[in-house]
Amino acid sequence: MKKSLIVIRWIVGLLFIFSGLIKANDPLGLSYKMQEFFEVWNLNSLNDYSLALSLVMNVFEVLAGVAVIIGWRMRLFSWLLLLLIIFFCFLTAYAYLTGNIKTCGCFGDCIPLTPLTSFIKDVILLILILVLFVNRNNIVSSLPMPLPQILLLACITGIAWMQSYALNHLPFKDCLPFRTGTNIIESMRVPTGAKPDSFALTFKYKKNGEIKEFDANSFPADFDSTYEFIDRYQKLVKKGSDAPAIADFSLQTMNGKDVTVSVLNQGNYYVMLLVNDFSNYAEWHNKEFDTLLSRLNAKHLPFVIVTSDKNKAAELFGTNKNIHILLSDGTVIKTAARVNPTYFIMQLANIKGKYSYRDMDKVLEQIGRVPVDEDYDESDAIDLFNETDTLP
Repeated sequence: MKKSLIVIRWIVGLLFIFSGLIKANDPLGLSYKMQEFFEVWNLNSLNDYSLALSLVMNVFEVLAGVAVIIGWRMRLFSWLLLLLIIFFCFLTAYAYLTGNIKTCGCFGDCIPLTPLTSFIKDVILLILILVLFVNRNNIVSSLPMPLPQILLLACITGIAWMQSYALNHLPFKDCLPFRTGTNIIESMRVPTGAKPDSFALTFKYKKNGEIKEFDANSFPADFDSTYEFIDRYQKLVKKGSDAPAIADFSLQTMNGKDVTVSVLNQGNYYVMLLVNDFSNYAEWHNKEFDTLLSRLNAKHLPFVIVTSDKNKAAELFGTNKNIHILLSDGTVIKTAARVNPTYFIMQLANIKGKYSYRDMDKVLEQIGRVPVDEDYDESDAIDLFNETDTLP
């Protein structure tokens, strides 16, 4: 039994360490997933705390994984892990049974799992943790004092630094559809023969104190005013196949004209700055920003601010002839740019570079290697950013 417990400890510990590390790579991604659950449960007031919860959760998962492996304070951590895995089982079961959440975010965006796969994983983990819980009094630390405390403190410090870096300089490993090397237009195409997800609208009513659920095609024969409406939601009936990696990306002018393809089909390099909001405008609108504009202007390369905040963008940059303003959905911008704002160095629809505003030195260095666009015509650029077109 002793050897079995060691094997189980390593399995549980490594899974929690891996889960915590892969989510610490992109803590904002986990916070957005939390907000998705909060929205479904009408707990939007918790959105402001989602990032803090994400940061704490990632540190705890790694901490708990290490503690289980070395067998440190198992009476405490067996309880904590048991409560945590029960909660995870509830989340993944909810996602699977309702279809309201497409992925649980267990392993972040790098390893997306279906709700069913996530639920099965959590059930297996629950069984293993129950074994550890029952035998918690028989597990002692494999390291003498104070090595466990030093090791765990090092883990906390390391994960905290990792998350701080990701929040300021983008994730170490970009697993999102808008990563360097991606062709946005190609990623927007629907593969031949692809099938979309199939959903059924499910209604929830209450009658005689009993909750009843049914879809639009199976209303009860006795349905009348005695049925009290409770809720309605979409339930995933059948998972689609080969959906496009990028589904909702679009670029509009200030007048609402779609210029997505004309912008992405420019012949030479250009720079897009994706700005979800201008709350930290003073941090990035500085001398380096002006230097970038000057270098782009000297090389005849367009500069575009892509934002969801139309009014603020117009107020700040509406009179600057060297800056084009385009509009896009805020959710798409948050997906594409984990740091607000993020620079995209583009050639046609290809993402050649992607940098946080805190890494302007890297932006300037890459722009320095870009050749001058000898065929640039300012009148063509003006027409380009006001042209209406559609995806071929």
